[in-house]
Amino acid sequence: MKVVAVEQARRVLYVDDMRELREVARLALTRVGHKVDLASDGSEAIEMVKANPGAFDAVITDHHMDTMNGLELVMRLREIQYGGMIAVVSSELNADVEVEYRRLGIEKILYKPVELSALRSLVLEC
Repeated sequence: MKVVAVEQARRVLYVDDMRELREVARLALTRVGHKVDLASDGSEAIEMVKANPGAFDAVITDHHMDTMNGLELVMRLREIQYGGMIAVVSSELNADVEVEYRRLGIEKILYKPVELSALRSLVLEC
């Protein structure tokens, strides 16, 4: 597996309420040189972004989470003027929710199961 050059390495915040999926994303991205922080819900993610303004090149979030779903998280990120890339990962979204994500300016929606190569490519786009 090719290792990403240092100047291409990104810092990513990956948000998902399923520990196993967070770990898969962390392993997939760190193996190619990215730094990955993990959050188990939207509230934790917001606190991490607020505590480290400008630290994350990308926030990748699941949509279906109990405490704060992905749409609520994206709205909060926009309220605090997070400037990095935002992407959503979901098993399914209805058309109205997808339109709302697009209105909020997210860069990408990936549908589960996500190919690890697609996740790696997404991170290099930010």
